[in-house]
Amino acid sequence: MKYVIVGGVAGGATAAARIRRNTEKAEIILFEKGEYISYANCGLPYYIGGVIRDRERLFVQTPEAFARRFRVDVRTASEVTAIDVRRKEVTVRTSDGREYVETYDKLLLSPGASPVRPPLTSIDSRGIFTLRNVQDTDRIKDYVRQHQVRRALIVGGGFIGLEMAENLQHTGAEVAVVEMAAQVMGPIDFSMAALVHEHLLQKGVKLYLEQAVESFEETASGVTVKFKSGITIETDLVILSIGVRAETSLASAAGLELGEMKGIRVNEYLQTSDESVYAVGDAIEFPHPLTGKPWLNFLAGPANRQARIVADNMVFGNKVKYEGAVGTAIAKVFDQTVASTGLPAKRLIQFGIPYLSATIHSGSHAGYYPGALQMAIKITFSPDGGKLYGAQIVGYDGVDKRIDEYAMVIKRGGTVYDLMELEHAYAPPFSSAKDPVAVSGYVAGNILNGKMNPLYWRDLKTADLNRVTLVDVRTPDEYALGGIDGAVNVPLDELRERLAELPLDKPVWVYCGVGLRGYLASNILKENGYDVRNLIGGLKTYKAAVTPVCIPGAPEDVCVRKSSNTCCVSQEEKVPVARIVRIDACGIQCPGPILKLKKSMEQLQSGECLEIRATDAGFPRDAEAWCRMTGNRFVSAQTENGTYIVRVEKATPCAMEVSHPVSTAKGKTFILFSDDLDKVLATFVLANGAAATGEKVTIFFTFWGLNAIKKTEKPKVKKDWFGKMFGVMLPSDSMKLQLSKMNMGGMGARMMRHIMKRKGIDSLESLRRQAIENGVEFIACQMSMDVMGVKKEELLDHVTIGGVATYMGRAEEANVNLFI
Repeated sequence: MKYVIVGGVAGGATAAARIRRNTEKAEIILFEKGEYISYANCGLPYYIGGVIRDRERLFVQTPEAFARRFRVDVRTASEVTAIDVRRKEVTVRTSDGREYVETYDKLLLSPGASPVRPPLTSIDSRGIFTLRNVQDTDRIKDYVRQHQVRRALIVGGGFIGLEMAENLQHTGAEVAVVEMAAQVMGPIDFSMAALVHEHLLQKGVKLYLEQAVESFEETASGVTVKFKSGITIETDLVILSIGVRAETSLASAAGLELGEMKGIRVNEYLQTSDESVYAVGDAIEFPHPLTGKPWLNFLAGPANRQARIVADNMVFGNKVKYEGAVGTAIAKVFDQTVASTGLPAKRLIQFGIPYLSATIHSGSHAGYYPGALQMAIKITFSPDGGKLYGAQIVGYDGVDKRIDEYAMVIKRGGTVYDLMELEHAYAPPFSSAKDPVAVSGYVAGNILNGKMNPLYWRDLKTADLNRVTLVDVRTPDEYALGGIDGAVNVPLDELRERLAELPLDKPVWVYCGVGLRGYLASNILKENGYDVRNLIGGLKTYKAAVTPVCIPGAPEDVCVRKSSNTCCVSQEEKVPVARIVRIDACGIQCPGPILKLKKSMEQLQSGECLEIRATDAGFPRDAEAWCRMTGNRFVSAQTENGTYIVRVEKATPCAMEVSHPVSTAKGKTFILFSDDLDKVLATFVLANGAAATGEKVTIFFTFWGLNAIKKTEKPKVKKDWFGKMFGVMLPSDSMKLQLSKMNMGGMGARMMRHIMKRKGIDSLESLRRQAIENGVEFIACQMSMDVMGVKKEELLDHVTIGGVATYMGRAEEANVNLFI
């Protein structure tokens, strides 16, 4: 029997070795168009970054050693250009241009995938590379050696793109990542990717999210990259990591059937539409075990499994079925580890599959044992029966162990209840008595049996908080550091005694740092007759998900994220202090680290410094906020292998007094009651001026002021008789507003707009757009809308709905409040 294999690496080389182990009598020919048949392509970024120093360590087997050990006829630099399935022949072209024909009894295709290179201007310029094989690696490595690469741009924020970001930073380059989507790491959900965004920013990586490259231009100093948004950046090196596509041209030309995902269609035995031809690896499509729908899976693990199965079927006949892969993947992103398996929430939504989810934040091992690091876990599961659909983990230590457990449960069709039954090896250095995997199952079980009603971050972000009571059950110290606007603080340990403060006539939403205290609070409230929901993942998940990632260099860059970038600053170069006291708060859950900071600072003398190490990713932000409140000096913060190191200097008593003025509010709040054109113009001019200083600005639109934020083209909405009458009498949009004086039947308003245009003064609509771009918050009064019959759909998309309590909350944060 003569077996011909097209393509090496994970699929082809593994199958060739397995065929030989199955039979000594077979003739095996392996064609590879490149020079190498077996190399560690997942290790290529680490060789570029210098983590793997010896190039030879990338090669699992040389062609010569492989041929000798397995008695395989290895023919490198030989490209199969055509297949004749009727005659069972392949046409081969060698690197010197010679062509010949080789026959086969059974053929295996393992052509892999090729990098996506979109047709962009000057994409083939010097300094622009893709990374797929050893040749690509050598070209990039040589370029970095020969040129002074100070800046590098990664196009694409997937697994390989972020691995390259880390490794190029190892070479000394300043790294930027541009990604068309709103997040990096496509296989995980946005709320989990937000944790990765935080870490990348802490490591000094510039993120350009929701940006698309329009063109490249080669320059004397490097490459100019232009985005479709108009942003232009200069760089010395570009790595295209946009993705790959299945290499199916050879199979298609041979008449083999392709599937709906444009991969080679195979059956459960990995056999193509021709019974003598099999296929494995990146080029094939196969039904997903959870959805039953075809999908492409570009991972080395499944390719190796397929190769073993296909070798047995080619030698012994079709006896072994391939079960499919659920897409288990893991990547190192600087200090973090990011892993996923199965289907995230966004894919379930795409497929129309009902689901629930649970998010937890847990330690990698027992908190009292040194070195415990935080991990965030999100699982998705069915509402009926709890079948496990997917899992995602962002953490530091122990992520690989947990994701493999989830993958096994998913592949076996298991449920969240199986997570509770898994027997974990436990010792303090390795896990906790309640392993995070089991804890995620317990949380999911509580949701399924109705013991806890979940509140997800998207629901809270878009909610009208006038219709609910939002309760922060953290301690007063934590609450003072910042929370969610509109929440009242009732600490968990005081909740039973303060139930009378919470109205029974509307839902109560509770939250804490990570979700545990919120769950305990929800039990208390539920038993006392409240309609209660608990924020899943707590404030840690919510804050990460709702805080925007600012575009580098844009005015919006003055945001809360920017302070996190100081984590890369060396502490030893800061202002010297009299004495440094070092405290270890690693492994302690929030609020432990901040409480330890507070208690330790009480023991210091003025001018002394506290250095505290914690594994809570939110601790540097909390410590900075605590310093602003107390008048102590936030010296610096940095991250080191998943540990956050913060230094705080104790201020002198007089300095603390100076830092506590009567009011620290700096925001500006406007109430727009009028729809007079001149008054509306004045409002937006003032609001834009205040926003330009970087301060928080809110405009509260009430009664006639609602007319200033109506859409020009409004959808059809259902209104009662009074609403229709108001609609007839009121201005339909801002273009219909009139002057408060000298309007003269509308002629005055038209004259005003004409003069403004002639003198180059922005129109009302332009000023309004600028306010939105400057981050001015627009709040429409719910009561006024109800009275006047105005529906939310009629207002600008940027507008949120609120009431008096919402306005008062903003006013308390402001030092200027104007009623217009």
